[in-house]
Amino acid sequence: MNKRQTRLFAIGSTLLAVVIFVGMTIDSHRQFGKLTNADKITAEVKLGQNVWHDNNCINCHTLFGEGAYYAPDLTKITQHRGEAYLKAYMRDPSQFYDEQKDRRLMPNQDLSEDDITNLIAFLDWVSNVDNGGWPPRPILVTGAGMPGGAPVAVQTPTTDDATGSSQNAELNPIALGEQVFKTTTPACGACHSIVPGVDMAGPSLAGIASRSEKMVASSDYTGQATDLQSYLHESIVSPGAYLVPGAMYSADGTSFMPPGYAMELTTEQVDQLVAYLSSLK
Repeated sequence: MNKRQTRLFAIGSTLLAVVIFVGMTIDSHRQFGKLTNADKITAEVKLGQNVWHDNNCINCHTLFGEGAYYAPDLTKITQHRGEAYLKAYMRDPSQFYDEQKDRRLMPNQDLSEDDITNLIAFLDWVSNVDNGGWPPRPILVTGAGMPGGAPVAVQTPTTDDATGSSQNAELNPIALGEQVFKTTTPACGACHSIVPGVDMAGPSLAGIASRSEKMVASSDYTGQATDLQSYLHESIVSPGAYLVPGAMYSADGTSFMPPGYAMELTTEQVDQLVAYLSSLK
């Protein structure tokens, strides 16, 4: 390639890159309104954005991966934590984490009830922006490793035939329930760990089977369940039927457990999830 050909190649490549860049920019702006749900930007959302900036939340948290990485990313926080939990947390974060144990503590911003409501509206709008799955990392508030990521001893039926083992694993309700635990939305692991002693937004589920059996048998229990399976079922589809004592788990008579699993999970999936949780003894 001579100098003239090199010059023409460089000019052509530059022009092509500019055309592609301009085209993608125009296309992005064409989709911004739809991707960001611009029609859902209410007065509360705007006020909540002001609360976010006025309190320098970005100095610790990130949205869309932008900000400081001292505290969890909050892009999808309202999809992982319900309004009742977020309100209680913002009113008094010290009820949820111990500075000595967790080595850091969310400062109490002394937000008014209106500020809290508006900030949640802003975060909820953010959570519904189509960001292509970004950021990819889950919320890690406390504990070690991935939430619920510890190995679990799932008792899969055994057979000498390799094909038979695979088929049995696919039909094993405990293994299927573990998949539901990991894949349902919001994922159970976003709030619950299966590591002993690692309490997140919800309590650790290590030993949940043994604890539940004692709870149902206790005179303090006021729900409708009569045994372990029915208690776990009740906790999933009707979390307000019995409120586990503790400021971390409910507020104003409302459980922090997401109430939508009864509609989002099929009866079969709930039964599989119950089978899996019953195996955590």
